[in-house]
Amino acid sequence: MSKTIRFNAFEMNCVGHQSPGLWRHPRDRSWEYKDLDYWTDLAKLLETGFFESIFIADVVGYYDVYKGNLDNALLQGVQIPVNDPLQLANPIAQATKHLGIGITASTSFEHPYTFARRLSTADHHTKGRVGWNIVTSYLESGAKNVGQGGLRSHDNRYDVATEYVEVLYKLLEGSWEEGAVVRDKERGIFADPTKIHEIGHKGRYFEVPGYHLSEPSPQRTPVLFQAGASGAGKQFAAGHAECVFISTPLKDATRAYVSDIRQRAAAQGRDPKKVLIYAMATIIVDETDAKARAKYEEYARYASYDGALVLMSGWTGIDFGHYKPADTVKKVKTNAIISAVEHLAEGGKVWTIEELAKWGGIGGLGPLFVGSAATVADLLQEWVEETDIDGFNLAYALAHETFADVIGYLVPELQKRGVYATGYRDGTLREKLFGDGPYLPESHPAHRFRDIERVKREEADAAAGEAA
Repeated sequence: MSKTIRFNAFEMNCVGHQSPGLWRHPRDRSWEYKDLDYWTDLAKLLETGFFESIFIADVVGYYDVYKGNLDNALLQGVQIPVNDPLQLANPIAQATKHLGIGITASTSFEHPYTFARRLSTADHHTKGRVGWNIVTSYLESGAKNVGQGGLRSHDNRYDVATEYVEVLYKLLEGSWEEGAVVRDKERGIFADPTKIHEIGHKGRYFEVPGYHLSEPSPQRTPVLFQAGASGAGKQFAAGHAECVFISTPLKDATRAYVSDIRQRAAAQGRDPKKVLIYAMATIIVDETDAKARAKYEEYARYASYDGALVLMSGWTGIDFGHYKPADTVKKVKTNAIISAVEHLAEGGKVWTIEELAKWGGIGGLGPLFVGSAATVADLLQEWVEETDIDGFNLAYALAHETFADVIGYLVPELQKRGVYATGYRDGTLREKLFGDGPYLPESHPAHRFRDIERVKREEADAAAGEAA
């Protein structure tokens, strides 16, 4: 029997997200991103289609690599203006019962102590339906505007991220024991001080001596998402992520990535099948192949050449504004998303700038599937069976039409084939995804921090040994 196919909706608290220019389409709603109705309407729609989660991307910064300035990003509305994603968790949770809410937040621009409280609060308010997409950030503009002068080197950003998540694990997993919250009205005891611990963290990048401010949330640590695809990113994902995203238009590259991640996870003592891997994709579907193709051609008339290259330049760190449309893309070493540069060179594909802009104009770097429900279902099953991915992180061309079409046409076809969910599991997001308990499993590196006093003794012994 074929593997079950999972869907997430890939969104961002901005206009257009991965399809620059399509905000001009008369049926597009993405310009309403500022209004809560936009998000609650979308959340309710996704739940009717049994999507696992709405995954909300984010950047702290702006895309000013293309032609050396911000003008085209502003002209085309390319991920600017952009609002905070975490504030969407509460309204989405109130509008739905099961939908997971994946929130992107960077380890580069916010201190882990304050972020831990915001994360716990969101997990409490959503009754355990929050996930955290761990990113290290890739825009120089973001680093400069928070006073860092510029980005750290790519691999060093992952060194920071490794310590950052360790601080989070200590706070979320270890600071408050099970049973620390008593709420005994008769004795007047709300919490037992003997079961609440300082974490005593003193590392290379962060010093956090004290207690977590929040009591344990339903998942303690929300579900961990990650999208790194460079060598450093894959090693980090294999060690920490429960859900991993990849963006490449090529099946061969996807297959190699999935195999690598699963092998790395197994080498770190984790169950490789408990790491869910999703490929980014955009689906344009209709009653027939001809109608779907006509819909794609209609959408493509609104796509922005400059807007697509704004995104491509920001992701790769290469200013494509220096090139003519017929010029070919060359691999350049950058400090941005290294995997984005690598993926463009895979499979021997030679891209012209014009081809790159056309590809990125609808849905970004992932594959674009256009056709009837049967045609698209065949393509999705091919990808799942040939690459070993677990599902797809679906970008939209038109908000909310793309997702409505997927739910109206494609989901019933996949359900008929027995490869798509017909309901939700009860419980937290982690329980819905994996069918186990609400907390991270013993095989995850966070589990060791549940006994924070033992960890502090081990760290003190290690520091003493180094000093000697």
